[in-house]
Amino acid sequence: MEIKLTFCGAAGNVTGSRYLVEAAGRRIYVDCGLFQEWRLKSRNWEPFFVPPGGVDAVVLTHGHLDHCGLLPRLVREGFAGPIHCTGATADIAGIVMADSGRIQEEDASYKRKRHRKEKRRDVRSAEPLYTEKDAEKAIERLRPCDFDAPVRVADGIEATFVSAGHILGAGSVHLTVGEGRDRRTLVFSGDLGPWDMPILRDPIAPRHADYVVMESTYGDRNHGDRGDIPQRLAEVVNETVRAGGNLVIPSFAVERTQDLLYHLSGLLYDHEIPRVPVFLDSPMAIRVTEVFKRNSALFDEETLAIIMSGEHPCDFPGLTLCRSRQESKAINDIKEPKIVIAGSGMCTAGRIKHHLVQNIGREESTILFIGYQASGTLGRAILNGDEEVRIFGRQNRVRAGVAQINGFSAHADQSGLMRWVSALESPPRRVFVTHGEPDAAGTLVDLIDTRLGYAATAPGYLDSVILD
Repeated sequence: MEIKLTFCGAAGNVTGSRYLVEAAGRRIYVDCGLFQEWRLKSRNWEPFFVPPGGVDAVVLTHGHLDHCGLLPRLVREGFAGPIHCTGATADIAGIVMADSGRIQEEDASYKRKRHRKEKRRDVRSAEPLYTEKDAEKAIERLRPCDFDAPVRVADGIEATFVSAGHILGAGSVHLTVGEGRDRRTLVFSGDLGPWDMPILRDPIAPRHADYVVMESTYGDRNHGDRGDIPQRLAEVVNETVRAGGNLVIPSFAVERTQDLLYHLSGLLYDHEIPRVPVFLDSPMAIRVTEVFKRNSALFDEETLAIIMSGEHPCDFPGLTLCRSRQESKAINDIKEPKIVIAGSGMCTAGRIKHHLVQNIGREESTILFIGYQASGTLGRAILNGDEEVRIFGRQNRVRAGVAQINGFSAHADQSGLMRWVSALESPPRRVFVTHGEPDAAGTLVDLIDTRLGYAATAPGYLDSVILD
Protein backbone atom coordinates (compact mmCIF):
# COMPACT_ATOMS: atom_id res chain seq x y z
CA MET A 1 0.00 0.00 0.00
CA GLU A 2 1.28 3.43 -0.92
CA ILE A 3 1.22 6.07 1.79
CA LYS A 4 1.93 9.72 1.03
CA LEU A 5 3.09 12.01 3.82
CA THR A 6 3.20 15.79 3.34
CA PHE A 7 4.73 18.18 5.84
CA CYS A 8 2.34 21.14 5.85
CA GLY A 9 3.82 22.81 8.92
CA ALA A 10 6.46 22.60 11.66
CA ALA A 11 8.98 21.68 8.96
CA GLY A 12 12.07 23.88 9.07
CA ASN A 13 10.46 25.83 11.94
CA VAL A 14 8.82 25.21 15.32
CA THR A 15 5.14 26.12 15.02
CA GLY A 16 2.25 25.35 12.66
CA SER A 17 2.26 21.59 13.22
CA ARG A 18 0.31 19.85 10.43
CA TYR A 19 0.97 16.58 8.61
CA LEU A 20 -1.18 15.20 5.80
CA VAL A 21 -1.37 11.41 5.52
CA GLU A 22 -2.91 10.05 2.32
CA ALA A 23 -3.58 6.30 2.11
CA ALA A 24 -6.29 3.87 1.00
CA GLY A 25 -8.10 6.73 -0.72
CA ARG A 26 -8.33 8.66 2.57
CA ARG A 27 -6.81 11.91 3.76
CA ILE A 28 -5.96 12.48 7.41
CA TYR A 29 -4.39 15.48 9.10
CA VAL A 30 -2.29 14.89 12.18
CA ASP A 31 -2.57 18.27 13.94
CA CYS A 32 -3.65 21.55 12.37
CA GLY A 33 -1.88 24.37 14.18
CA LEU A 34 -1.14 28.06 13.81
CA PHE A 35 2.18 29.42 12.66
CA GLN A 36 3.35 31.83 15.35
CA GLU A 37 6.75 33.01 14.10
CA TRP A 38 6.27 36.55 12.81
CA ARG A 39 7.93 35.87 9.45
CA LEU A 40 5.66 32.85 8.86
CA LYS A 41 2.28 34.17 9.99
CA SER A 42 1.22 34.74 6.39
CA ARG A 43 1.10 30.94 6.00
CA ASN A 44 -1.97 30.91 8.23
CA TRP A 45 -3.81 32.66 5.39
CA GLU A 46 -2.55 30.46 2.55
CA PRO A 47 -4.93 27.96 0.89
CA PHE A 48 -4.86 24.52 2.48
CA PHE A 49 -2.72 21.92 0.70
CA VAL A 50 -5.90 20.00 -0.12
CA PRO A 51 -9.47 21.38 0.03
CA PRO A 52 -10.75 21.06 3.61
CA GLY A 53 -13.87 19.27 2.38
CA GLY A 54 -11.64 16.51 1.04
CA VAL A 55 -10.09 15.73 4.43
CA ASP A 56 -11.70 12.75 6.18
CA ALA A 57 -10.48 13.26 9.75
CA VAL A 58 -8.01 15.03 12.00
CA VAL A 59 -5.97 13.40 14.75
CA LEU A 60 -4.91 15.97 17.33
CA THR A 61 -1.87 15.29 19.52
CA HIS A 62 -2.60 18.00 22.11
CA GLY A 63 -4.22 21.35 22.78
CA HIS A 64 -1.46 23.90 22.20
CA LEU A 65 -2.27 26.66 19.70
CA ASP A 66 0.50 25.68 17.30
CA HIS A 67 -1.13 22.24 17.03
CA CYS A 68 -4.87 23.00 17.10
CA GLY A 69 -5.12 26.71 16.28
CA LEU A 70 -5.94 26.42 12.56
CA LEU A 71 -8.82 23.96 13.07
CA PRO A 72 -11.49 26.72 13.19
CA ARG A 73 -10.44 27.92 9.75
CA LEU A 74 -10.34 24.31 8.44
CA VAL A 75 -13.92 23.75 9.64
CA ARG A 76 -15.12 27.11 8.35
CA GLU A 77 -13.80 26.25 4.88
CA GLY A 78 -15.53 22.90 4.60
CA PHE A 79 -14.03 20.23 6.86
CA ALA A 80 -16.91 18.17 8.28
CA GLY A 81 -15.14 15.13 9.73
CA PRO A 82 -14.24 14.13 13.29
CA ILE A 83 -11.30 15.54 15.24
CA HIS A 84 -9.97 12.70 17.40
CA CYS A 85 -8.06 13.54 20.60
CA THR A 86 -7.86 12.54 24.26
CA GLY A 87 -10.53 13.76 26.67
CA ALA A 88 -8.25 16.26 28.41
CA THR A 89 -7.05 17.54 25.03
CA ALA A 90 -10.66 18.11 23.98
CA ASP A 91 -11.19 20.26 27.09
CA ILE A 92 -7.98 22.24 26.61
CA ALA A 93 -8.20 22.61 22.83
CA GLY A 94 -11.73 23.95 23.24
CA ILE A 95 -10.49 26.63 25.61
CA VAL A 96 -7.48 27.46 23.44
CA MET A 97 -9.42 27.73 20.18
CA ALA A 98 -12.21 29.86 21.65
CA ASP A 99 -9.63 32.18 23.22
CA SER A 100 -7.76 32.40 19.93
CA GLY A 101 -10.95 33.32 18.08
CA ARG A 102 -11.59 36.13 20.56
CA ILE A 103 -8.02 37.39 20.22
CA GLN A 104 -8.22 37.25 16.41
CA GLU A 105 -11.32 39.44 16.52
CA GLU A 106 -9.90 41.86 19.11
CA ASP A 107 -6.61 42.23 17.25
CA ALA A 108 -8.40 42.86 13.98
CA SER A 109 -10.58 45.51 15.62
CA TYR A 110 -7.54 47.18 17.19
CA LYS A 111 -5.71 47.18 13.83
CA ARG A 112 -8.68 48.74 12.06
CA LYS A 113 -8.75 51.56 14.61
CA ARG A 114 -5.00 52.05 14.36
CA HIS A 115 -5.06 51.99 10.57
CA ARG A 116 -7.81 54.61 10.48
CA LYS A 117 -5.78 56.78 12.85
CA GLU A 118 -2.66 56.32 10.73
CA LYS A 119 -4.69 56.64 7.52
CA ARG A 120 -3.45 53.27 6.29
CA ARG A 121 -5.27 50.47 4.51
CA ASP A 122 -4.35 46.82 4.99
CA VAL A 123 -7.50 44.87 4.36
CA ARG A 124 -6.25 41.36 5.16
CA SER A 125 -4.50 42.16 8.42
CA ALA A 126 -7.54 44.11 9.58
CA GLU A 127 -9.79 41.05 9.29
CA PRO A 128 -9.70 38.14 11.76
CA LEU A 129 -8.25 34.86 10.57
CA TYR A 130 -11.33 33.31 12.17
CA THR A 131 -13.85 34.21 14.83
CA GLU A 132 -14.97 32.80 18.16
CA LYS A 133 -18.04 31.37 16.41
CA ASP A 134 -15.76 29.56 13.97
CA ALA A 135 -13.92 28.11 16.96
CA GLU A 136 -17.19 26.93 18.50
CA LYS A 137 -18.01 25.01 15.32
CA ALA A 138 -14.58 23.36 15.43
CA ILE A 139 -15.13 22.42 19.08
CA GLU A 140 -18.31 20.60 18.05
CA ARG A 141 -16.20 18.28 15.89
CA LEU A 142 -13.92 17.14 18.75
CA ARG A 143 -14.24 13.43 19.55
CA PRO A 144 -12.66 12.48 22.92
CA CYS A 145 -10.74 9.19 23.11
CA ASP A 146 -9.00 7.24 25.85
CA PHE A 147 -5.27 6.70 26.02
CA ASP A 148 -4.00 3.32 24.78
CA ALA A 149 -7.29 2.45 23.06
CA PRO A 150 -7.25 2.15 19.23
CA VAL A 151 -9.83 4.30 17.49
CA ARG A 152 -10.97 3.93 13.87
CA VAL A 153 -10.11 7.15 12.07
CA ALA A 154 -11.16 6.11 8.56
CA ASP A 155 -11.42 2.92 6.53
CA GLY A 156 -8.14 1.05 7.00
CA ILE A 157 -6.66 3.64 9.41
CA GLU A 158 -6.50 3.41 13.20
CA ALA A 159 -4.97 5.77 15.77
CA THR A 160 -3.83 5.09 19.32
CA PHE A 161 -2.86 7.84 21.77
CA VAL A 162 0.09 7.09 24.03
CA SER A 163 1.26 9.40 26.83
CA ALA A 164 3.68 12.07 25.62
CA GLY A 165 4.07 14.00 28.87
CA HIS A 166 4.38 17.64 27.72
CA ILE A 167 0.94 18.95 28.77
CA LEU A 168 -2.23 17.50 30.24
CA GLY A 169 -3.80 15.10 27.73
CA ALA A 170 -0.90 15.21 25.27
CA GLY A 171 -0.38 12.02 23.30
CA SER A 172 1.97 10.61 20.76
CA VAL A 173 -0.08 9.14 17.93
CA HIS A 174 0.52 5.60 16.70
CA LEU A 175 -1.19 5.57 13.31
CA THR A 176 -1.65 2.17 11.67
CA VAL A 177 -2.52 1.99 7.99
CA GLY A 178 -3.59 -1.12 6.10
CA GLU A 179 -3.80 -4.75 7.17
CA GLY A 180 -1.68 -7.88 7.13
CA ARG A 181 1.58 -7.61 5.21
CA ASP A 182 0.58 -4.17 3.96
CA ARG A 183 0.16 -2.85 7.51
CA ARG A 184 2.41 0.12 8.37
CA THR A 185 2.80 2.00 11.62
CA LEU A 186 3.57 5.71 11.65
CA VAL A 187 4.43 7.16 15.04
CA PHE A 188 3.99 10.93 15.46
CA SER A 189 5.68 12.05 18.64
CA GLY A 190 3.64 15.21 18.99
CA ASP A 191 5.42 17.40 21.53
CA LEU A 192 7.32 15.31 24.05
CA GLY A 193 7.66 16.27 27.67
CA PRO A 194 10.69 15.72 29.88
CA TRP A 195 10.95 12.84 32.28
CA ASP A 196 10.54 13.56 36.01
CA MET A 197 8.58 16.80 35.62
CA PRO A 198 6.03 17.89 38.24
CA ILE A 199 2.34 16.95 38.00
CA LEU A 200 2.26 14.78 34.86
CA ARG A 201 3.29 11.21 34.16
CA ASP A 202 6.39 10.57 32.05
CA PRO A 203 6.30 10.04 28.27
CA ILE A 204 5.98 6.48 27.00
CA ALA A 205 8.50 5.71 24.25
CA PRO A 206 7.50 3.57 21.24
CA ARG A 207 8.80 0.04 20.84
CA HIS A 208 7.92 -0.51 17.18
CA ALA A 209 7.43 1.84 14.22
CA ASP A 210 7.93 1.69 10.49
CA TYR A 211 8.19 5.47 10.28
CA VAL A 212 8.67 8.11 12.96
CA VAL A 213 7.84 11.82 12.81
CA MET A 214 9.38 13.46 15.86
CA GLU A 215 9.81 16.92 17.29
CA SER A 216 13.20 18.60 17.81
CA THR A 217 12.47 21.87 19.62
CA TYR A 218 15.50 21.31 21.86
CA GLY A 219 17.33 18.93 19.55
CA ASP A 220 20.58 20.89 19.91
CA ARG A 221 20.69 21.48 23.67
CA ASN A 222 19.99 20.12 27.15
CA HIS A 223 18.09 21.87 29.91
CA GLY A 224 20.57 21.25 32.69
CA ASP A 225 19.67 20.30 36.24
CA ARG A 226 15.91 20.70 36.74
CA GLY A 227 16.48 20.56 40.48
CA ASP A 228 17.74 24.15 40.19
CA ILE A 229 14.30 25.47 39.21
CA PRO A 230 13.04 26.31 42.73
CA GLN A 231 16.39 27.86 43.71
CA ARG A 232 16.64 29.96 40.57
CA LEU A 233 12.98 31.03 40.80
CA ALA A 234 13.47 32.06 44.43
CA GLU A 235 16.53 34.12 43.46
CA VAL A 236 14.64 36.03 40.76
CA VAL A 237 11.63 36.67 43.00
CA ASN A 238 13.74 37.84 45.96
CA GLU A 239 15.99 40.10 43.84
CA THR A 240 12.98 41.78 42.21
CA VAL A 241 11.12 42.28 45.48
CA ARG A 242 14.22 43.77 47.12
CA ALA A 243 14.52 46.20 44.21
CA GLY A 244 10.90 47.25 44.73
CA GLY A 245 9.81 46.10 41.28
CA ASN A 246 7.33 43.72 39.73
CA LEU A 247 8.10 40.29 38.39
CA VAL A 248 6.30 39.85 35.06
CA ILE A 249 6.17 36.30 33.72
CA PRO A 250 4.88 35.60 30.20
CA SER A 251 3.53 32.09 30.50
CA PHE A 252 1.77 29.59 28.31
CA ALA A 253 -1.69 29.00 29.74
CA VAL A 254 -1.39 25.25 29.36
CA GLU A 255 1.04 23.36 31.60
CA ARG A 256 3.71 26.03 32.02
CA THR A 257 1.45 28.15 34.20
CA GLN A 258 0.42 25.16 36.30
CA ASP A 259 4.07 24.08 36.76
CA LEU A 260 4.94 27.64 37.79
CA LEU A 261 2.13 27.72 40.37
CA TYR A 262 3.36 24.36 41.67
CA HIS A 263 6.85 25.76 42.30
CA LEU A 264 5.64 29.10 43.72
CA SER A 265 3.39 27.20 46.11
CA GLY A 266 6.31 25.10 47.34
CA LEU A 267 8.55 28.15 47.81
CA LEU A 268 5.87 30.02 49.74
CA TYR A 269 5.08 27.12 52.06
CA ASP A 270 8.83 26.61 52.64
CA HIS A 271 9.27 30.37 53.36
CA GLU A 272 11.85 30.69 50.57
CA ILE A 273 10.13 33.75 49.09
CA PRO A 274 8.07 36.54 50.73
CA ARG A 275 4.30 36.54 50.60
CA VAL A 276 3.80 39.09 47.86
CA PRO A 277 0.60 39.28 45.81
CA VAL A 278 0.55 36.84 42.91
CA PHE A 279 -1.84 37.53 40.02
CA LEU A 280 -2.77 34.97 37.42
CA ASP A 281 -4.02 37.36 34.74
CA SER A 282 -5.16 34.91 32.12
CA PRO A 283 -8.77 33.75 31.85
CA MET A 284 -7.59 30.90 29.65
CA ALA A 285 -4.95 29.77 32.16
CA ILE A 286 -7.59 29.89 34.89
CA ARG A 287 -9.92 27.68 32.87
CA VAL A 288 -7.07 25.28 32.06
CA THR A 289 -6.16 25.10 35.75
CA GLU A 290 -9.76 24.06 36.42
CA VAL A 291 -9.35 21.32 33.79
CA PHE A 292 -6.28 20.15 35.70
CA LYS A 293 -8.33 19.87 38.87
CA ARG A 294 -10.84 17.64 37.03
CA ASN A 295 -8.17 15.33 35.59
CA SER A 296 -6.09 14.30 38.58
CA ALA A 297 -6.15 10.71 37.27
CA LEU A 298 -3.49 11.82 34.78
CA PHE A 299 -1.14 13.11 37.50
CA ASP A 300 2.01 11.38 38.68
CA GLU A 301 2.25 9.69 42.08
CA GLU A 302 4.04 12.59 43.78
CA THR A 303 1.34 15.09 42.82
CA LEU A 304 -1.44 12.70 43.81
CA ALA A 305 0.18 12.40 47.24
CA ILE A 306 0.13 16.22 47.61
CA ILE A 307 -3.56 16.28 46.74
CA MET A 308 -4.29 13.49 49.23
CA SER A 309 -2.62 15.61 51.93
CA GLY A 310 -5.32 18.24 51.46
CA GLU A 311 -3.44 20.72 49.26
CA HIS A 312 -3.58 21.38 45.55
CA PRO A 313 -0.39 22.06 43.59
CA CYS A 314 -2.00 24.89 41.61
CA ASP A 315 -3.33 26.95 44.52
CA PHE A 316 -1.96 28.83 47.54
CA PRO A 317 -2.79 31.85 49.78
CA GLY A 318 -2.16 35.20 48.09
CA LEU A 319 -2.98 33.95 44.58
CA THR A 320 -5.57 36.12 42.80
CA LEU A 321 -7.27 34.89 39.64
CA CYS A 322 -8.08 37.77 37.26
CA ARG A 323 -10.85 36.93 34.84
CA SER A 324 -12.21 40.31 33.76
CA ARG A 325 -10.48 43.23 32.07
CA GLN A 326 -11.33 45.40 35.05
CA GLU A 327 -9.51 43.00 37.37
CA SER A 328 -6.57 42.97 34.97
CA LYS A 329 -6.35 46.77 34.85
CA ALA A 330 -6.63 47.00 38.65
CA ILE A 331 -3.33 45.13 39.01
CA ASN A 332 -1.47 48.30 37.99
CA ASP A 333 -3.09 50.23 40.86
CA ILE A 334 -1.17 48.11 43.37
CA LYS A 335 2.13 49.86 44.04
CA GLU A 336 3.79 47.21 46.20
CA PRO A 337 6.00 44.55 44.52
CA LYS A 338 3.99 41.75 42.95
CA ILE A 339 4.20 38.78 40.63
CA VAL A 340 2.12 38.93 37.46
CA ILE A 341 1.66 35.80 35.35
CA ALA A 342 -0.05 36.43 32.02
CA GLY A 343 -0.28 35.04 28.50
CA SER A 344 0.78 34.60 25.86
CA GLY A 345 4.00 32.74 26.54
CA MET A 346 5.85 34.25 23.57
CA CYS A 347 4.32 37.73 24.12
CA THR A 348 2.57 37.55 20.75
CA ALA A 349 -0.90 38.46 22.05
CA GLY A 350 -3.05 38.71 25.14
CA ARG A 351 -2.76 40.58 28.43
CA ILE A 352 0.99 40.12 28.82
CA LYS A 353 1.55 42.97 26.35
CA HIS A 354 -0.22 45.43 28.64
CA HIS A 355 1.91 44.38 31.61
CA LEU A 356 5.06 44.66 29.51
CA VAL A 357 4.14 48.23 28.57
CA GLN A 358 3.76 49.04 32.29
CA ASN A 359 7.01 47.39 33.38
CA ILE A 360 9.51 47.03 30.56
CA GLY A 361 10.80 50.56 31.08
CA ARG A 362 11.29 50.13 34.86
CA GLU A 363 14.82 49.17 35.95
CA GLU A 364 13.53 47.69 39.20
CA SER A 365 11.16 45.24 37.46
CA THR A 366 12.08 41.90 35.88
CA ILE A 367 10.72 40.06 32.84
CA LEU A 368 11.14 36.33 33.48
CA PHE A 369 10.86 33.85 30.60
CA ILE A 370 10.10 30.25 31.50
CA GLY A 371 9.34 28.87 28.05
CA TYR A 372 10.65 28.64 24.52
CA GLN A 373 10.65 31.89 22.53
CA ALA A 374 10.33 31.21 18.81
CA SER A 375 12.32 33.23 16.30
CA GLY A 376 10.56 36.43 15.27
CA THR A 377 8.37 36.74 18.38
CA LEU A 378 8.31 39.69 20.78
CA GLY A 379 9.52 37.40 23.56
CA ARG A 380 12.54 36.36 21.51
CA ALA A 381 13.42 40.01 20.82
CA ILE A 382 13.35 40.86 24.54
CA LEU A 383 15.30 37.74 25.44
CA ASN A 384 17.90 38.48 22.75
CA GLY A 385 18.62 41.82 24.41
CA ASP A 386 17.04 44.21 21.92
CA GLU A 387 17.32 47.73 23.35
CA GLU A 388 13.88 48.66 22.01
CA VAL A 389 10.86 46.53 21.18
CA ARG A 390 7.59 47.38 19.43
CA ILE A 391 4.43 46.82 21.47
CA PHE A 392 1.00 47.99 20.29
CA GLY A 393 2.61 49.88 17.43
CA ARG A 394 5.01 51.88 19.61
CA GLN A 395 8.69 51.48 20.44
CA ASN A 396 9.48 50.77 24.10
CA ARG A 397 12.92 51.09 25.67
CA VAL A 398 13.91 47.89 27.52
CA ARG A 399 15.18 48.92 30.95
CA ALA A 400 13.74 46.08 33.04
CA GLY A 401 15.90 43.15 33.97
CA VAL A 402 15.49 40.08 31.76
CA ALA A 403 15.87 36.57 33.17
CA GLN A 404 15.25 33.05 31.91
CA ILE A 405 14.77 29.65 33.52
CA ASN A 406 15.08 26.93 30.88
CA GLY A 407 14.18 24.04 33.13
CA PHE A 408 10.48 24.94 33.02
CA SER A 409 10.23 23.83 29.42
CA ALA A 410 7.46 21.33 28.72
CA HIS A 411 9.61 19.97 25.88
CA ALA A 412 12.08 17.14 26.24
CA ASP A 413 15.67 18.24 25.70
CA GLN A 414 18.19 16.56 23.43
CA SER A 415 18.90 13.71 25.84
CA GLY A 416 15.17 13.15 26.38
CA LEU A 417 14.46 13.09 22.65
CA MET A 418 17.24 10.55 22.12
CA ARG A 419 15.94 8.47 25.03
CA TRP A 420 12.51 8.39 23.39
CA VAL A 421 13.57 7.41 19.87
CA SER A 422 16.28 4.97 20.97
CA ALA A 423 13.67 2.83 22.78
CA LEU A 424 12.66 1.34 19.42
CA GLU A 425 13.49 -2.37 19.42
CA SER A 426 14.31 -2.39 15.70
CA PRO A 427 15.34 0.39 13.32
CA PRO A 428 12.48 2.26 11.65
CA ARG A 429 12.60 2.71 7.90
CA ARG A 430 13.04 6.45 8.42
CA VAL A 431 12.84 9.13 11.07
CA PHE A 432 11.51 12.54 10.02
CA VAL A 433 12.72 15.30 12.34
CA THR A 434 10.34 18.25 12.52
CA HIS A 435 9.10 20.97 14.89
CA GLY A 436 12.50 22.60 15.37
CA GLU A 437 14.55 25.44 13.98
CA PRO A 438 17.10 24.29 11.37
CA ASP A 439 20.06 24.03 13.76
CA ALA A 440 18.08 22.04 16.31
CA ALA A 441 16.56 19.69 13.75
CA GLY A 442 19.87 19.22 11.92
CA THR A 443 21.73 18.40 15.12
CA LEU A 444 19.15 15.78 16.09
CA VAL A 445 19.25 14.24 12.59
CA ASP A 446 23.02 13.84 12.90
CA LEU A 447 22.73 12.28 16.37
CA ILE A 448 20.08 9.78 15.28
CA ASP A 449 22.21 8.84 12.28
CA THR A 450 25.57 8.52 14.04
CA ARG A 451 24.51 7.08 17.41
CA LEU A 452 21.57 4.89 16.40
CA GLY A 453 22.25 4.24 12.73
CA TYR A 454 18.68 5.16 11.76
CA ALA A 455 17.96 6.87 8.44
CA ALA A 456 16.89 10.37 9.43
CA THR A 457 16.02 13.55 7.57
CA ALA A 458 14.64 17.00 8.33
CA PRO A 459 11.94 17.70 5.71
CA GLY A 460 11.12 21.17 4.44
CA TYR A 461 7.82 23.00 4.25
CA LEU A 462 5.34 21.20 1.92
CA ASP A 463 7.81 18.39 1.19
CA SER A 464 6.04 15.13 0.31
CA VAL A 465 7.37 11.59 0.57
CA ILE A 466 6.00 8.23 -0.49
CA LEU A 467 6.19 5.60 2.24
CA ASP A 468 6.20 2.21 0.54
